[in-house]
Amino acid sequence: MDEDMDMRFEQTPSSDVAFTPAVKAIQARKGSRHGYERMEERGGWDTTIGPDLAAFIAAQTSVFFATASKDGQPYIQHRGGPAGFLRVIDEKTIGFADFAGNRQYITQGNLAENPKAYLFLIDYAHRRRIKLWGEARVVEDDPELIEKLMPPDYKARPEQAILFTLAAWDANCPQHIPQRFEAADVAAALEARDARIQALEAEVKRLRDAAGSA
Repeated sequence: MDEDMDMRFEQTPSSDVAFTPAVKAIQARKGSRHGYERMEERGGWDTTIGPDLAAFIAAQTSVFFATASKDGQPYIQHRGGPAGFLRVIDEKTIGFADFAGNRQYITQGNLAENPKAYLFLIDYAHRRRIKLWGEARVVEDDPELIEKLMPPDYKARPEQAILFTLAAWDANCPQHIPQRFEAADVAAALEARDARIQALEAEVKRLRDAAGSA
């Protein structure tokens, strides 16, 4: 085995962020471990945000943000906004303005004692979902950063900023994802349909009038 191969196996695969020894034991028992071992030999999951993932993130209007307390109690919070409210800052960092809400501060409390975090993005229209593991922190005292992350003309009050540092990400297959569409996209499609119907009706009337006067 050459030196590069030795170094590759000495490194911890990025997918180990999710594939703990307990997970691997179950994979082995249920027959999927061999396939994932081949993936791990290539280094595991991607660890940077490339152009395709950046475009996907920028198009999202919704994200599920998971944290856990110091003793492991999980919590999932929904965050939403106009497309672009999730900002890719660099190949390892996603930021967003944290809008004022119900003031429970569970996510912020969890991050204060356990920085591990997880983002789940799902595009129902195209039946795609992306999972991102990493760490997050709350930034309260940087008005310039908060202003930079605030979507233009969006009617919400930013209370602070959240920065998410990526460890690894993976994409799921579309199986079992229901196909749903944004209300604004449906409204635009119906408007275009109605305009097309009106144009066709006008053309039919013109042709009938022309035939009647012939």
